[in-house]
Amino acid sequence: MSVRKVVTAAEAVALVQDGDVVASSGYGGNGVPESLFEALEARFLEHREPRGLTLVWAGGQGDGKGRGLDHLGHEGMIRRTIGGHYGLMPAIERLAVENKVAAYNLPEGVLTHLYRDIAAGKAGTLSRVGIGTFVDPRIEGGKVNAAAVDDMVEVVELGGRETLFFKAFPINVALIRGTSADPEGNVTMERETLRLETLALAMAVHNSGGVVLCQVERLAQAGTLDARRVRVPGVLVDAVVVAEPEQHMQTYGTRYNPGLSGELRVPVETVAALPLDEKKVIARRAAFELLPNSLVNLGIGLPEAVANVANEEHVLDLVTLTVDPGVIGGVPLGGLDFGAAINFNAAIDHPYAFDFIDGGGLEMACLGFAECDGGGNINASRFANRIAGCGGFINISQNAQKVVFVGTFTSGGFKAEIRDGALTIHEEGKFRKFVDAVGQITFSGPVAAEADRDVLYVTERCVFRLTPEGLALAEVAPGIDVDRDILALLPFEPVGPEPKEMRAAIFRDEPMALRDGLLDIRIEDRLSYDPETNTVFMNFAGMRVRTRDDLDRIKRAVDALLGPLGRKVYSIVNYDSFQADREVLDSYMDLVHYVEKRYYLGVSRYTTSGFMRLKLGRALRDRKVSSHVYETRAEARARLKG
Repeated sequence: MSVRKVVTAAEAVALVQDGDVVASSGYGGNGVPESLFEALEARFLEHREPRGLTLVWAGGQGDGKGRGLDHLGHEGMIRRTIGGHYGLMPAIERLAVENKVAAYNLPEGVLTHLYRDIAAGKAGTLSRVGIGTFVDPRIEGGKVNAAAVDDMVEVVELGGRETLFFKAFPINVALIRGTSADPEGNVTMERETLRLETLALAMAVHNSGGVVLCQVERLAQAGTLDARRVRVPGVLVDAVVVAEPEQHMQTYGTRYNPGLSGELRVPVETVAALPLDEKKVIARRAAFELLPNSLVNLGIGLPEAVANVANEEHVLDLVTLTVDPGVIGGVPLGGLDFGAAINFNAAIDHPYAFDFIDGGGLEMACLGFAECDGGGNINASRFANRIAGCGGFINISQNAQKVVFVGTFTSGGFKAEIRDGALTIHEEGKFRKFVDAVGQITFSGPVAAEADRDVLYVTERCVFRLTPEGLALAEVAPGIDVDRDILALLPFEPVGPEPKEMRAAIFRDEPMALRDGLLDIRIEDRLSYDPETNTVFMNFAGMRVRTRDDLDRIKRAVDALLGPLGRKVYSIVNYDSFQADREVLDSYMDLVHYVEKRYYLGVSRYTTSGFMRLKLGRALRDRKVSSHVYETRAEARARLKG
């Protein structure tokens, strides 16, 4: 058969010229074109060419031990880097730290969108992602070191709002990967764990007049590929390289597992349970923030454990977990398999995943942190002589409806014991994570507070909540002395009232009955009254009203709270992910009518769900009560103040 586009890896990388801009697809160890990286490195080591390359990547590609993009981390080979995450490529990170390349760190989602905009011939990408962080040109402009002198980000004003403009540039070479290809260069991805930015990047390079090099694991006869499964059409591909099996593992942790590519579903019992230690305590506390019917993003590191806890507590059918490269549903995996998931519902392209994230589609995100200050600012990107990079952190933390940051209170030798339902600290870590001022702003607490965002900071010993005045100490673990174990280690004074105790179930080595808690309406925990503003807050997010008994519990709780006041109040009601079963919907709306007529001076309701806004609004109009349902809490608050 004709094999006109099929070449060796050495022949493919011979197309890379001095000074080229080279972009690659991949995420951790998922979808990494290892064979092309190795061949390009071998060419440089033997011939000292190509030189002066600019490397561009969105998700970090490597294992921290020399694989992935680290093959290209040679002085002289590269002169500039524009990446989303550096922590997995120590050789490239070292060049950036030593100022031997001009290094830039831009949000992962912005880079995936930039590929699309380059493909479309646009001047660049407009996004609010990064405002108030180190990406903002008024702070650092995404520049990693002194060698990075060119400005890649500008502040512009559109429609009365500040927006960041990320400049486009031509890309000369794409290094991508698929599963199967035919001699014409048509590429499928049936055994890959992720779709990634493969198509967007191939389009960007083709339309820049460059070359697209694609690594696959097998070659198909011309005309035999199912056209509906082709992810990159052959018109975009210039060269196809068939890799050896060891250079085409599904991830750096798994050679091949059909469960990771969605070819079959595997028993969730294969996911190991976690031992009860301080990290599991943190993951368990974070899991209590899950809401039924919600879509939740989990970051790398400690947040991965939330998936294990959700699996152990049998709540995966009540929530949908996701990771930012585009896997939706199932059980996200950790370690060298991070980015992949088993039993997932769908896998979408990387840029589309960030369209969804940037648009506020996530009900909750759980992310790790390295440093936090009293204003709620988070550093997760740079500390000491390490450049981890922001990855998708800024996109996710800035746009999820609720953010839960997780991490131990101190690090570096920290030792604790969980026994008899309490936490005992045996040795503090050398490094304090709560600092006077973070080394780099990856998440802006003041910007989030001004937008009335719901933000928690969960550690093994306590929980903080973001307020406009700064961090409030909200919860303390059993066995912890507040003065000795918390306040004495803080360089700032928390605000707010006395904290309450964290749930005792978190510290016991047995199931927490999380499923029962998610299904329970927990109405008593959902109502709060502020006498200063004469306002009652009703947090019905994730609540499912199923029975007449649920309705009776709601009525009793509202009557008990508002009846004794002897006056009418204002009310704000959160209906995110709310459900009322068909059998009780009419009765529930009658109850809403009763409460408004009896107790309210004014009411403002909100939900991010367009369908719920329409459904609630219609039912409220039918009962001749306040019917407008707002999209955000900020809009609801502003309306009530007005």
